[in-house]
Amino acid sequence: MSKRDRASRAKAAKDTAAETAAEELDGRDEATDVDEADTTSAESAKELRPSGKRSARGRRSAGAVTDGDDADAEGGSAVAVKERKKKKKVPAEESRNPFTRIWVFLTQVVAELKKVIWPTRREMITYTIVVLVFVIVMTAFISGIDLAFAKGVLWLFG
Repeated sequence: MSKRDRASRAKAAKDTAAETAAEELDGRDEATDVDEADTTSAESAKELRPSGKRSARGRRSAGAVTDGDDADAEGGSAVAVKERKKKKKVPAEESRNPFTRIWVFLTQVVAELKKVIWPTRREMITYTIVVLVFVIVMTAFISGIDLAFAKGVLWLFG
């Protein structure tokens, strides 16, 4: 059961509970309430479920109104057939020519590099020093661990 079905059942249950409470106060018959509740829940379930048919909105122009069976028999609406027959110009990004693709790639690279905020000389020196210090510390740490394991293996196995 989907969330939509559960939501519609919960909504229908709330609506029927409110209606039955109001009808009990008014003194109506409960048998008619059940029938009305069944029809309202069935109608709301039909409204929420998709019909599986696509709408024709946006597929036809105002002047190309034809019978739906004729359009389907021909393989689509008149507008869709016209669009299929037109040759579309392929944009440069989707070209099969390798030189065109390389040129587009290089122009995109240059465009992206223009967007980059480059560090100043002082920031670059600071970053370089930080990286070198980190590399020296990690090299010393790994060398120390390697030396300790080598001594341990020699002590253990003699």
